Amino acid sequence: MIVRPIAADELERVIVLWHETSADTYGFIPVERDRVLADRRGYFTTNIAPQHDLWVAHEGTEIVGFLAIRDSLIDRLYVHPTAQRRGVGAALLAKARELQPEHLTLYTHQKNTKARAFYEKHGFRATRFGVSPPPESEPDVFYEWRAIRAL
Repeated sequence: MIVRPIAADELERVIVLWHETSADTYGFIPVERDRVLADRRGYFTTNIAPQHDLWVAHEGTEIVGFLAIRDSLIDRLYVHPTAQRRGVGAALLAKARELQPEHLTLYTHQKNTKARAFYEKHGFRATRFGVSPPPESEPDVFYEWRAIRAL
């Protein structure tokens, strides 16, 4: 598996991956269930791509996951459902730690038990519980990871 910066011609493939993974993951959020690919494309090209560093995980020629990070905030880390539990997420987290070796943060939904278990397995700690902003307005959780300093 290779993790590298996204190429300009891969943007649409990443948006489709995000759309398919979201459809598989967020059945508990009504507004997410109703989103179509065009909605996600518009949001991604307007809000995610211009404001984040984007990394993709490849297995052969297939993009199987992506990371959108800004400073220490992991804004998006998605692994296609067919590629989960094969080390893709761990490879993307390793890239995030390489970029921000001291501290990382992220939000996820409280009901997203797979993501929560994944992040906790990789050393993230829930430090705050709240509610995501509209239109989702779903219970969320803020996670933090800090590097362990040798004494």
